[in-house]
Formats: sequence, C-alpha cells, structure tokens
Amino acid sequence: MSAIPSPIFFELRPGKIVDLQIDHPVKLRIKAMLVGYDLGQYIILKHPAPQNMSNYGDVFFEGNVVVVRYLLEGQQGECYAFKSTIRNITKIPEKFIFLRYPDKIENRQLRTHQRFITHLPASIVARENQDIKKATQLKGMISDISAKGCGFVFKTDNPKVKVNQKDILIIIRSPSDKEITIPAKVCNSRFENGKVNVGIQFEEDDLQIKDLLNQLFIEL
Repeated sequence: MSAIPSPIFFELRPGKIVDLQIDHPVKLRIKAMLVGYDLGQYIILKHPAPQNMSNYGDVFFEGNVVVVRYLLEGQQGECYAFKSTIRNITKIPEKFIFLRYPDKIENRQLRTHQRFITHLPASIVARENQDIKKATQLKGMISDISAKGCGFVFKTDNPKVKVNQKDILIIIRSPSDKEITIPAKVCNSRFENGKVNVGIQFEEDDLQIKDLLNQLFIEL
C-alpha cells in the first residue's frame, strides 16, 4: 500500500493580498484577501467585490479555473503561483471564495542579484527637495543590500504609514564613517510588526554603490 503524499505547505498568512487570474469565459485579473486555509483541503479568500457579487457571476462559479499569485518577501524576494479551481462561493455568513488546495506551488526569484543582510544607519529624503540638509529625513536602517537595490526599515506604531513610489536620495553612513548620498527610487513599502519595510532600487552604474559593497566585503 503506497503512502499518501503530504500536502505542500502554504506559507502565506491570513490578511495578505493575492492576485487572481481567470481566463474563461472572459479574462480577469483582480485582487483578493486571504482569509485562511485548511492544509490539503481548501483555501478561503474574501470575495473581491462583496457588494457586487452578481457582476462577477460569470467568472466566479464552481469548477472554474483560477491562477493565484502572491509575493513572499525574503532575502531573495519570490513570486509564488498555483492553479486551482473554485470549490464553492458563500454568501452567508460572509462572502467567501473556497478554492481547491493546490497540488503544487511554483515559485521564482524576483531578484537576480542576491541581497546581503546589513545593519547600516541611513535615511531617505524625497529627491525633489533642493536643500537636503533642511528637508525632512526619514531615519532608519539598511536591512539588506545588493548592487541593484536595498531594503530600508524604520519603526512606527501607525499601520497606515507607507512610503509612496518616488525618486529619492538615500543617505548612508558607510563602514568608514563616511556619509554617502545615492540617487534611488522607492519601489514598494509595507507595514509589518511595528516596522515599515521599503524596497529601494538604485540607479544604474553608481560607483558609490560598488565602493560601499567593497567596504562591506561583498563581492559583485
């Protein structure tokens, strides 16, 4: 008698947002929130349009195929995806979508350059400010870094705080105790456990970054 394979582990936590892709009978991409799951049985999503469920009746029906994508932020940053089918749509007590638990989950790394963990004091300021010294600086720490970008973290008690996507200058205190200013761009930000994590992309071919990585003993 062959052993029943263990179900793959679904790592995403409740409250996180997933991207849903449906191709039949019409193409649709829409966001939904993860409510929870029963390992190996089903995944529960909050209906993305609870007030207008009838408008999505032609795509959200039992048996229809759904592709689910979501991000897990780690040292590499990875996108996960799996194909499933809709098991059930509920209206009472809440408007939920039940998906069949996936047989496999595929993933790919979003970053081609490995990021290295650091603890460098830093601050960021909007690039539109003419006088950096007089501008409001957001103080925090570089949590990881590569030749292409870095993660910037700062503490806050307000879960609504976020950093908009914009051109910035990131001011870093290097290991040699020299202050360097690097032009960059905010790609994303998220609040988690009393901290805001900001994803930052450096501008291409900045020699200061190469010098900084050398000081950190990081090989390109």
